[in-house]
Order: sequence, then structure tokens, then C-alpha cells
Amino acid sequence: MNAMREQSRSVWMDVEVVSDAAPLAESTKADVAIVGAGIAGLSIAYELALRSRSVIVLDRGPIAGGMTARTTAHLAPSCDDSLSELLAMRGQELASGFQASQNAAVDRIEAIQAELDIDCEFRRLDGILFLDPASEPSVLDDEVSAASEIGVKVERGRGLPLETLQDRAFLRYPGQATFHPLKYLRGLAEALEKKGARLHAFSAVEEISEDQGGVHLRLTSGHMVDGSYVVVATNSPIHDLFALHTKQAPYRTYAMGFEIERGALADALYWDTEDPYHYVRLTSGADGKDVLIVGGEDHKTGEANDAPARFAALESWIRVLVPELGPELYRWSGQVMDTLDYCAFIGRESGRERTFVTTGDSGQGMTHGVVASLIIPDLIDGRDNPYAAVYDPGRKPIGAAATFVTENSTAATNLAQYLMPGELESVEELEPGQGAIVRDGLSKIAAYRGEDGALYQRSAVCTHLGCHLHWNSLEKCWDCPCHGSHFAPDGSVLNGPAIAPLTEVGTGQHARAAE
Repeated sequence: MNAMREQSRSVWMDVEVVSDAAPLAESTKADVAIVGAGIAGLSIAYELALRSRSVIVLDRGPIAGGMTARTTAHLAPSCDDSLSELLAMRGQELASGFQASQNAAVDRIEAIQAELDIDCEFRRLDGILFLDPASEPSVLDDEVSAASEIGVKVERGRGLPLETLQDRAFLRYPGQATFHPLKYLRGLAEALEKKGARLHAFSAVEEISEDQGGVHLRLTSGHMVDGSYVVVATNSPIHDLFALHTKQAPYRTYAMGFEIERGALADALYWDTEDPYHYVRLTSGADGKDVLIVGGEDHKTGEANDAPARFAALESWIRVLVPELGPELYRWSGQVMDTLDYCAFIGRESGRERTFVTTGDSGQGMTHGVVASLIIPDLIDGRDNPYAAVYDPGRKPIGAAATFVTENSTAATNLAQYLMPGELESVEELEPGQGAIVRDGLSKIAAYRGEDGALYQRSAVCTHLGCHLHWNSLEKCWDCPCHGSHFAPDGSVLNGPAIAPLTEVGTGQHARAAE
């Protein structure tokens, strides 16, 4: 996707993964077409190339320019939503399969970066889960019990070298890892091109179909890609109108980077038991120093527009724990797709033979993306895979019925919002750099005034399934709270599942055509 066009910049974005990836210039064929050039798409492409499959990768924006560039890149195999919750939701057999697959994904990243000699800061380290003051101590007891049943190594401890945590109970998970995601993908992309894989940026796919003869992709350029199989590896699946979207929900998450002296904090992955939880890691900085990355303060996409308050809360929380923290260097946001049962949807699309999907990162996009590369190539080759049942896209999360109702109430609430008055009486009230919803009779307009005074007026209805959009003042984009689509002020798509741009309205003196 083209989330690079959102306004904030992550700590990783100075690295360009493929500098010369051109748009697809003509219709073509390949054994496997992959839509989406994040860690899932490129990892799947690499494994297929190793099996001598011809591969073409297509992305709406730059290669690795989607949500992969907005991660914090924890390679933590333990379930992001707690082992006890995973065990209660999936049962012992599937929970153990989840854990084994996540471990295998980290092992695969470690092996690839070693084989290809990729300088991506990969390292093994401890994961530290510490008790939030508002959480009951039994939370850690539940995690230890679940870890024993699933087969996760964990050690109890007390007292961390952080302010206010000198006597706090914690759990240590050995053998976790981390890396620089875009440096890793740069090395992977170089290897892919040497193996003959074709990587095409700015090549948006608008239709995917399959028949007995193969799959057929139509791009917005009019070019066609025909193949034997297609893998949809976008943040939220662009080919599915309903089924998968009812089983996952989009959340905005926030991250900041601060300068810190190297050695001032032990190199580990840290997270707490608060809901939503905070997470902390280190990466290399400039002049021999490190960058401390802290994230959290999540909310459902489109249901809040208070990024400054979210960042202030993050900074306040981390500066209490690490008083010697230096100045702020970065702040950014990203989007995660939380599934009802904490596991991604990876595998053959229900009701199709040649279409495969990977979505639902559930806060573990780096490992889930690589898990997809372990599963989907096997399924394409007609082989059994030990992890396929864990991630089957057709599964019905029976144990998550209450969550299903809660998450899918967004659409009903959203419809009611569309019937309410606009945020401003008139577009004339818009200040430069401001976006707002303005009612125009029975319709609503997503209006934005550029810093140069130019006015953009687009329909406030998402082109995926018609949900009511909300302005995101941090990223200067329109967010869909139902299924996670994002649109630029000019109406162009930044993130799926939407494919079509927002409809231009108000073509009189106040509007400016999309560029």
C-alpha cells in the first residue's frame, strides 16, 4: 500500500528498499502474482523463488512502503494478546501450533539474514513482561501456567533497572529477537531480483478473478497479469468485500523514538500488562547512541483524532521509567488488524482454489508475515503444512462470539454518524491544513484545505462498503473505522481494502481535481 504518503515518518523510513522499482509497463504472466510488497509479500515471494517459481510482486505504492514501514519490529514469538487468552480461545493443540509457527518465523528470519549476509541489526534478546500497577498479580500467574501448557520457556523475576520498577514482578522470555525491518527487506529484495522475481511499485490492482485456467489481475493502468496463483498480502485484503472483514478490526497504534545513551538501558523487548499495553525496544541511532522506541495508546481506527494526547501519554509514561531519556527524534502511527482469536488469516481463500490470503497481523505483523511464507508456498505446491490449521482463513472463531458482536457494531454506529450534522457548517470555515466533514443536503463531504489554500472536496463515503470516513489530523488522511481503508486528501487510496478513490464532489469554484 502507499502509507508512505501519510504524514508521519518512522525511525525506519530513511532506508529505501528498492530505489528503482518501476510501475508495470505492460501486461504479463507469472506462476504466482503477489499483491502487496510488505514483509509478507516479499517473504512469500522469496520462498517461492527458491522453489523456482516465477513471481511478480505488485504494490500500490513503493516497495515496503505500507504498514511494514510503520512497525516497531518486535520479533516476539509469544502471543501479543497473552498466552492465557490464546490458550482459552484456541485450545492447547492450536495454541501450541501458533507458538511453534511463530518460533519458526523468527528462526527463518535469522537464517535468511545470515545466508544473505544482510546487515539488519538482527539479534536475539530477552522479552520482559512486567506487571502494570493496575493489574492483578494473578495475570503473571496465568501467563506462567499457560506457558507451561503451550511449551513456552518463561522465568519469573522481580525488580527491573527502571524507575518505579525496582521491586516489580516480571516474566522473562528468553530467545526473542528484533531487527531493522527495512534493512532486512532491502536485502531480501536484492536477492529476489537476482533470482528473477519482478517487483513493481505504483502498480495498483483493482480486480482479481480466477477460473479453471488460472488467475487474472487487472491494474488501474489497464494492464493485466495472468498467472496460476495469486496471493493477496495487503494490510487488509483488497479482494474480499465481507467475509474476512467481519473477523478482524483495524486499530491505530502510536510510536515514538527518543535518543538514549548506548548502554543506559539493557537491550531487551519490554511490554506491560496494561490494556492497551505499552511496548519498548532499542535500535541503533546516530553518533554512537541508541534510539529508544516506545509504542502503545491504541484505539480503533477512525474513532479518535487526538494524536497529540496519545503521544503526550506515551512520553510521560516512558520518561517516568527512564528519566535519563534524551530528546524526541521520531513520532509516527501505524495500523494493525486485530483478529477475533489473536491469530492471522493465512492460507487458501474460502471457496477458491488459486487465491491465497494473509491478513490479520494482530500486533505481530513481522512474524505473521514470515509465517505466511512458511505456509502458502507449501499449499501452492500441494503439500501439507503443520501450521495451516492454526491460520485457516475459513475458520469460525466460535469462542469469540461476544467480541464479534462488539467489533462489528462499528458499522451500525457509523451509519448513525452519517445521519448526524457535519463538523463544520461550511467549507469556508476550513483553515489551511485542516480537514473536516461538512454536510451538503443529504450528503456529507470530506473537505480538506491545503497549506496553499487549495480546497479538496470528496465524498465522505468509503468506496469499499460505504462507511462514513473520519479525518486523521496527524497523518492528514481520511480513515475508515469499519475496515481500515485510508484515503489522501485528494481522495486517492493509501491503504486497502478500498480500491477506488473517493468520488469528487462540489466541482465548482471551491474544488480542485485530484492530482
